[in-house]
Amino acid sequence: MANPVDTQRTAAADPRSVPQLLGELARDLTTLFRKEGQLVRAELADKIAQLEIGAGSLAAGAVCLLAALLVLLQALVIALSNVMPPGWASLVVGVVVAIVGVVLLKVGANQMKAANLAPERTTHQLNKDAELVREQVR
Repeated sequence: MANPVDTQRTAAADPRSVPQLLGELARDLTTLFRKEGQLVRAELADKIAQLEIGAGSLAAGAVCLLAALLVLLQALVIALSNVMPPGWASLVVGVVVAIVGVVLLKVGANQMKAANLAPERTTHQLNKDAELVREQVR
């Protein structure tokens, strides 16, 4: 518990009136909310950029898988019709392109997970601000 004498000294040391303090509180809260809005916009811009990169990886993976399908189909046709080394070479190329496509798709899917898109810094900052306001009100 605070000493009553210390409380009186603190109250007497601050020459501002209650309306002045309330005005300052309103200005500070306005500034706080404006800054939090700027933080949300900046963080969402980062998350949108991350989403664009993930979508690009997905698209690249899809193109690679399409190319792999074409090469694998060509390899199957050549292997079945001629039973010659060029068919097996096409088969190896098709498998390699398919592996690259799968890797790109997994990278893109991981980039687009909802957990990676949450505005974590903003949420943390809002929690800190709420705690600070609670402490100031006490």
